[in-house]
Amino acid sequence: MVTPNPLGSLLVSWWITRTTQILCEKVPAPPEQVRDFYADLNNLKTVHPLIVSVRTTARRENSDGYEQTYRICDRIPLRGFAIRIGYQAHLRVYTHGKVITEARQFPRVRLTGMVSFELVDSGTLVTERLWIQAPRPLAGITNREAVKAHRAMLSGIRSHFETRS
Repeated sequence: MVTPNPLGSLLVSWWITRTTQILCEKVPAPPEQVRDFYADLNNLKTVHPLIVSVRTTARRENSDGYEQTYRICDRIPLRGFAIRIGYQAHLRVYTHGKVITEARQFPRVRLTGMVSFELVDSGTLVTERLWIQAPRPLAGITNREAVKAHRAMLSGIRSHFETRS
């Protein structure tokens, strides 16, 4: 499960590394619309370069929003070819404000995020704080590909709303 403090529940050993990344993008739309688009992984499939398929497996409403679990299939580039990886993603979407994300992949790869949607003059500033955890042999490629994919995703979200303006 995802907790509001992603760092509080992560155990890191000599075998597992963790990096932190902060990515931002200005999107020309109101925060509520951008957050609703971001929080539906079926939408993200259209702008995330690695996602091949998305299937909702569970949804639970609660007093301050909802939690939703998905089964995702990614296509990960690896030295000239691509491998498919299936994993579970869990989102905690607050009625007003942030989205907490957690994706767990084999072998012991975890991407935890806290995403905020701040009203700015030209629309919304989306800030994605990512904690990327992976075994040492996979840490470099995992971090590089995750950051590259999430930058492209945020740019794709901006483009999606630019074309609707």
